[in-house]
Amino acid sequence: MSVRALIAVALLCAYTAPAAAEGFAALVSPPRFELKAKAHGTLREVIAITNRSPTPAKLRIHTADFRLSEDYGVDFRDDLAADSCRPWVALERPEVTLPGGGTIRYRFEVQVPAGAAAGECRFGIMIEGADPAVAKAGALQLPIAGRIGVIVYVAIGDGAPQLEVFGPDVVTLNGQRLPALRIHNAGSAHARMSGFLTGSDAKGAKYDFTPSDFPILPGEVREVFLTPSTSTDDHPTLAFPVTVRGTLEWGDQKTDVDERFQ
Repeated sequence: MSVRALIAVALLCAYTAPAAAEGFAALVSPPRFELKAKAHGTLREVIAITNRSPTPAKLRIHTADFRLSEDYGVDFRDDLAADSCRPWVALERPEVTLPGGGTIRYRFEVQVPAGAAAGECRFGIMIEGADPAVAKAGALQLPIAGRIGVIVYVAIGDGAPQLEVFGPDVVTLNGQRLPALRIHNAGSAHARMSGFLTGSDAKGAKYDFTPSDFPILPGEVREVFLTPSTSTDDHPTLAFPVTVRGTLEWGDQKTDVDERFQ
């Protein structure tokens, strides 16, 4: 996986304008929601939005659909996707004005209709500067549109991931080889991997391994790479072959792992 891919993953939950942009300096919390709802039910949640600028900021807020690219980049789209659940979403208001340093608790709700099929409702809440921000590059000033995207996942009814684990595999990340597993999600909701894994390399060195927790959407196959660490080194270099054992977990499910990576 490339450096670009890792940067893209960092932006999955908060897509922001460059730090050099003037006129847009918002901070949101939480960066994402992972919720559950029943058909014919209503969820109400709050986003805390802070204006980090000393000057007032006018923000425009709206929903968007999104998709994840092969390298974990996120693409937001304003037009309504064919399977979009955005018509279920109600926002508090389309624009807010915050004083310098001010914070607002912004409310939204998801109204799941009666008869909604088990699955997952996914959308983004986009928080944008109502006026173009300015990016400076020396004497040059360019208008840009600063924005933050808060991703919302709502599992409906019995909607849940159903994962199949394939492997072993090896990926190259920033020039370093890492063990990885291919995960297929045959279910109806997204999943994130966690778990407790240990192992050793060809030199007999012992490691703990942490699975990457990138979202795996229904129908997707994704690489989940296993990052090694020790009590004294967070970025050790592995000598292959590598053996990894332990348990992978997602939600209330888990599977045993006992693999040799060449």
